[in-house]
Amino acid sequence: MTRKLIILIGLLFSVATAPFSSAAEQGFFSKNWQIFSDNVSQTWNAPEHYDLYVPAITWHARFAYDKEKTDLYNERPWGAGFGQSRWDDQGNWHGIYLMAFKDSYNKWEPIGGYGWEKTWRPLADERFHIGLGYTVGATARDNWNYIPVPVLLPLASIGYGPATFQMTYIPGTYNNGNVYFAWLRFQF
Repeated sequence: MTRKLIILIGLLFSVATAPFSSAAEQGFFSKNWQIFSDNVSQTWNAPEHYDLYVPAITWHARFAYDKEKTDLYNERPWGAGFGQSRWDDQGNWHGIYLMAFKDSYNKWEPIGGYGWEKTWRPLADERFHIGLGYTVGATARDNWNYIPVPVLLPLASIGYGPATFQMTYIPGTYNNGNVYFAWLRFQF
């Protein structure tokens, strides 16, 4: 399952970079693809930690929805997930995860992929950290007949020691997307 997910992530990244064809751009994308592949591989083969994911909140941006719709949506995404992660020599976080939670329609939605965050430790206490990055992977929803859909989303986090509050924002159009999604991540 995880091997298929890594292959799906690779295909997604390949499709995203396919329109660029000059020699200089090919060098840039080849180099970055190699870095990405190495990071995913190292996180998979040599994790430092195992992580428990606990979905905490989904919030549909009220400025982007009709009240009738938001009144019907579930904003308590019960579920759980598991992952493995590591911190690189620059202090940045890398993780591979699989999570399932109750979506806006209260149906199960799985999501899995690879996440990366540039991490800062702005206080004297090194256990406090904040991060910004991205996640790339795939999800599937009941209202889309559970057909896998690729995702590329921003990540942000704030944490202390092994506990991290991590979040993303799913962009969209009016009455579609525009959802803040957050979860707790505990490292073991």
